[in-house]
Amino acid sequence: MGRGHVNEWNTIPSNGGTSMKSDSEFHIEALRILCPNGAGWDGVEIKTISDPIPTQKEMDAKIAELKAEYDAQEYARNRASDYPSIGDQLDMLMKDMRDGTTTHQESCEAVKDKYPKPT
Repeated sequence: MGRGHVNEWNTIPSNGGTSMKSDSEFHIEALRILCPNGAGWDGVEIKTISDPIPTQKEMDAKIAELKAEYDAQEYARNRASDYPSIGDQLDMLMKDMRDGTTTHQESCEAVKDKYPKPT
């Protein structure tokens, strides 16, 4: 596969955490969905292996959908960065079982209260 092939773009660093995804990341993700057999994008032109080239309207709609899904998960990304490490959580659980306390539950509930799930 040539340079810039969508299946090779998984090496683009992800912003991860609470950082915003770049427009390029949304564009690439939309191409992966709309062109499952593979496509390339040089920032200007789309080339596909065997799928029809998506129209600008199709790309815009898919990108808007992906951005809406990403935005809807902001609370989850915020929670993930605020929860204690797995090691700390396991330590809390062991101490809670030993001492009959609820430190782990309280810790998790505090993060959930800080970043509530939208209804």
